[in-house]
Formats: sequence, structure tokens, C-alpha cells
Amino acid sequence: MAEGDGIGPMARQPIRGGSLSEVDLPVAAWPAVRERSQSPMAQGLRRLRRNRTALVGAAIVVLLVVVAIFADVLAPHSPTTADQTRTFQRPSWEYPLGTDQLGRDMLSRIIHGSRISLAVGVSSVLLALFVGVPLGLMAGFYGGRTDATLMRLMDLILAFPIYLLAIILMVIFTPTAGILGTMKVTGAIAIVRIPIYARLVRGSVLSIKEKEYIEACRALGVRDPSTLLRHVLPNCLAPIIVTTTLGIATSIIVEATLSFLGLGTQPPTPSWGWDLKANVAFIQANSWLSLFPGLAIFVTVLGFNLFGDGLRDALDPRLK
Repeated sequence: MAEGDGIGPMARQPIRGGSLSEVDLPVAAWPAVRERSQSPMAQGLRRLRRNRTALVGAAIVVLLVVVAIFADVLAPHSPTTADQTRTFQRPSWEYPLGTDQLGRDMLSRIIHGSRISLAVGVSSVLLALFVGVPLGLMAGFYGGRTDATLMRLMDLILAFPIYLLAIILMVIFTPTAGILGTMKVTGAIAIVRIPIYARLVRGSVLSIKEKEYIEACRALGVRDPSTLLRHVLPNCLAPIIVTTTLGIATSIIVEATLSFLGLGTQPPTPSWGWDLKANVAFIQANSWLSLFPGLAIFVTVLGFNLFGDGLRDALDPRLK
């Protein structure tokens, strides 16, 4: 077989573009060369698609979002309507997950409870990002007194255990039912998570601001806000995205914990944590009442954690 005829493992073909335009490579090296020629985002998505655990996590997250959006359609019964003639019904065709001590359908409550968990988890993380990221950018970029003042404030918040601080904030806010109560829980969790994003971004900025392109921006007289938004922040996105995904899972656990303690979402609003609190007294005779809300929390948090781990592996170039 003649060399260079395009057949066999050692077949060679010119590679176009860049410094490799005149170099012939073996066929086995073509995929690696193609991957290096892609943008970092395309490489990350390619690695993410190869990660099966990340895909499982993404499927769970997508399923949760679909259930939360179409809860009114998917729920077979009202999640808040009580029926004293149907209390403690065991799982059946009519009530697949049984009924609680007030005769409410547990499946419907779990389906509608996904809205609270997803809303609080996502909203609290976004609010923490909205405050924590700018603080981290300013602290890392300007340094000096600005850095010292902001980081000591963050250290003060981090000095409290996350659950203790959340409980203190909810006692101050006074738990209430409805949308207002959900907003209070969201705000409390967001305050707890602000230092995490502030310190994460500060650490990234400290290394990025020493790069040559930042020095070039300063030499050209580019204003600091433009430099931060156009050159510094985009290079901090990878760790922010990963931490955000994992942070949603943590926020869901904190919301469920607060509700279990009676300081989070208040009845009659469906909440997985509150259902655990209300039904734990009947766990021996009616174990399914606590089992299914606990499984909902477990599966949801597992999905976000798997997806977050996959994103970390995909976006970290050292883990190719």
C-alpha cells in the first residue's frame, strides 16, 4: 500500500489553518487537532456530552423544570384541598402516593412543591450572584482598602454557620405564607450565599488582573467598568457557572431545612420540607408520607450535583 494514499492508520492529510498548515499528521491525531481548533466553549460542550453522569443530572434537572412549569396540568388533585374522609389513604391508583392526615393528595403536593424548591433555589442563587459578583470584582480589581473592607464584611457573614445564619434571618423576617413568605426565604438564603460568590470572584480577579491584556487596557486608557465587564468578568464565568449549579442544590436543602423547622415556607403552600415536618410524627404507621418528600429532595439535589460536577469537569481545561 503506497504511503499517502489516504488509507490505513498512518494515512496523512494536510491540516489547514495556523502553524499546522504545512504539517502532515496521522489519522489518529485528527480528532485531537480538531478539538484544539474549537473555541473553549465548544470544547467544554463536547466534553460535557461525553460525561454520562452529567447527562443524567441534566435530565433530572430538565424533568424538574418541566414538572414545575406544568404542575397545574400534571397534578391529579388540588394540593391544598383537605378531605377528612380520605385521610391516610395508602398508595393506590386514585392516589399514587397516598394522602396525608388532612386527606390531601401527596403526589399533587410533591408536584407543586417542586415549584417552591426550584423558585427558591434559582432565585436565591441569582440574587446572591447579583450582589456577590460585583463585590468580588471590586475587591479583587482595586485591592487596598476596598478589598480589605469588603472581605472583612464577607468574613463576618461566613463566621456564622450557614444554617444558623439562615435561621436567625428568618426569625428576624418573621415567616409568612404565600409569595411574601417565599420571598423572605429567598432573601435569607441569598444573604447566606453572597460571600461564597464574592470570594470566588475575587480569587479569580486577582490572577486575571495581572494578565497582559489587562495591562494593555490600562495603557490605552480604557475605563475600569468597561475593563471589568468586557475583559475580567468573562474570564471568571467558568467557576461562577459551576458554583451556581451546585449552589442551587444547596439552596434547595436549606429551604427544605427551614421549612422542616417551621421557619421556611408556611402552609398551605406545598413544600417538601414542610411535608416532612408535618408527617414525621406518623412515620411508623404511614411511612410513605415522609418517604416521598424525602425522595423528591434527594433526587433533585442529586441531579443538580451530578450536573454541576459534569460542568466542572467540562469547563476545567486541566481535566481533559
